Amino acid sequence: MKQEILSRIQKQFPLVAKPFEAIANEFGISEDEVLLILQEEKKNNIIRQTSAIFDTKRLGYTSSLVAFKIAEEKIDAAVEIINSHPGISHNYERNHDFNIWFTLAVAPDSILGLETTLEILAKATEAEDYIMLPTLKLFKISVKLNTTGKDEKKEKVKKVKHRDIELTPLHYEVIKRAQHDINIESEPFRNIVEELAIDYERFFAILIELQEAGIMRRFASILNHRKAGFNANAMVVWDVDAENGETIGEKAAAFSAVSHCYLRPQYANWPYNLFTMVHGKTTEETNGIIEEMAKEIDAKSHMPLYSSREFKKVRIEYFTPAFQAWEPNYSVN
Repeated sequence: MKQEILSRIQKQFPLVAKPFEAIANEFGISEDEVLLILQEEKKNNIIRQTSAIFDTKRLGYTSSLVAFKIAEEKIDAAVEIINSHPGISHNYERNHDFNIWFTLAVAPDSILGLETTLEILAKATEAEDYIMLPTLKLFKISVKLNTTGKDEKKEKVKKVKHRDIELTPLHYEVIKRAQHDINIESEPFRNIVEELAIDYERFFAILIELQEAGIMRRFASILNHRKAGFNANAMVVWDVDAENGETIGEKAAAFSAVSHCYLRPQYANWPYNLFTMVHGKTTEETNGIIEEMAKEIDAKSHMPLYSSREFKKVRIEYFTPAFQAWEPNYSVN
């Protein structure tokens, strides 16, 4: 039952006053039983966070995946500098000459902008080389670990067309609060509605509106991969024909073990343009999935990049003073 509940909370979380009661009703057990299971999994760090998951770009932020080439003896100091930026959500050491991989976002009102920020970080960390790999086409971003072992190997990735909305001050206040981890208790949203002096109906209507606009991807739990038993997670990069990139990307995204799938730029020193994150419990399992993918993906070559160290993995905190506070500390000169 525990694994089924963990699988359930990775999907769309019930947007109701008592979400854990709603989940309990789905499984035919009591709310207290669900709370007990999830509180224990939270204590054991299996559950990393339960919150709204927002689309960085739809919120007006500019972001990119970045790879730095850093000398081994300079890695620790470089990581400290990189991680000091509030727009760094993920930072890993991977098995390649480009050894430090991180995602960086800058706020809509950034004075420096993305490229200048990267120039500053590259200079400050004494990077020997770096490449910027922004998303050209997103096929899939949905981390749902197969905790039950019952998921199909393939899944249908829905194409969703979002509508534009004008964000009001109340929308921003909801975003600021919904981005944070909720407590695993009977009414986890009570504090938010009380702070905003609105009722549950209004609060959930705003979240649904944000989701329909593509600003919120979903409200869900994210599990700690390694703590949940998924110890072999590879970023697999593929050199594919750019003209057929969309068709190939859709094939790659259909694999259930793939949580992220993007087309990114190619460079003279980096031929790979299709990126897939593949999750497995063992290296053998993950390599087996990659082999299956390689049979269906028309690629000139591919390469799995496993992470040897995780330096940072957090959710960006949107619309906070931290971004403005960081920029004056650095300059291009």
